[in-house]
Amino acid sequence: MARHEGGCQCGAVRYTVEVELDKLITCNCSRCGKLGSVLAFAPASAFELKRGQDALTEYRFNTHKIAHLFCQICGIESFGRGVGPDGAEMAAINVRCLDGVDVFALEPHQFDGKSL
Repeated sequence: MARHEGGCQCGAVRYTVEVELDKLITCNCSRCGKLGSVLAFAPASAFELKRGQDALTEYRFNTHKIAHLFCQICGIESFGRGVGPDGAEMAAINVRCLDGVDVFALEPHQFDGKSL
């Protein structure tokens, strides 16, 4: 797994994560479709929040299984937390918020969340 650093726009939220960027998704659900996130998923144990816990606000919708976390200062959702289909805790990483990653060079799979 590759190690990446990332965070929100203003820098209040910073983290490190070990995640591969080969199985990315974009989603057309009511939230992701408006945000334009490109998502990668990592086990919770591969994610470390370095700073900004006190700057995070949580939003849950639909099944309330994913904690969409965004910075109260700049409003950027750089990651979320949830449980994967196998029941394991995971981090949903907004790849657009990883330092030095060119999302336009990646080829994410389009997930049809609108149909769920």
